Amino acid sequence: MSNLSPSMVKLRGIITDDMNTWDQAWEQNVTPWETGTSQPPLLEVLRSGEVPFPRSGRAFVPGCGSGHDAISISAELGVETLAGDISAVAVKEANKLIVPEGLKVRFEVQDFFAFEDSQKFDLIYDYTFFVAIPPSMRMDWGKQINALIKPGGYLITLVFPLDPESDAGPPFFVRPEHYLAPLGEGWEKVVDRIPTVSSPTHVDRERIIVWRKLEPGVLKT
Repeated sequence: MSNLSPSMVKLRGIITDDMNTWDQAWEQNVTPWETGTSQPPLLEVLRSGEVPFPRSGRAFVPGCGSGHDAISISAELGVETLAGDISAVAVKEANKLIVPEGLKVRFEVQDFFAFEDSQKFDLIYDYTFFVAIPPSMRMDWGKQINALIKPGGYLITLVFPLDPESDAGPPFFVRPEHYLAPLGEGWEKVVDRIPTVSSPTHVDRERIIVWRKLEPGVLKT
């Protein structure tokens, strides 16, 4: 018997392979993964000093939702941050946030899989975007991530939810190894651990992994 919460059951009834159905989830306030604040594991890894994240350049947040994490990335690192979501309703909510003076954060309605950027990014952050898309699209996710990030750039993946019968969503679950085939060769893990601090509903159900894209011709250590 499934232990899914009523909101998760409702979400899975709304979302289909047509990614445009995410607007319906936002319009009906069926967004059980949203906590109304930045994710504690993201703040922890940004502030810990364990990774020499760029302090200038550009960051990208696909599937940004309500936008809190995008603002935190810009605030903590001082980088220009672009955050996109296929849901116009989500972007409207994100644009209600007050961006502190001096930060460069932009929210836009965007189809991640059709998005192009010739400048590429120094940092990309994925929280619940990888699990929001149908698993059949994960290889396309990896291809796009590789196309958008610079050699030497970092990918932060907040791996959630780890449990298949999740009541937090989005619709699918994830394991750390699920990223390997989509990303392919040319990446190294620089952080892979259970966060010290998680949101109350995320405890023991998430992992923080930071990947670095290797320069061409450089072997993993």
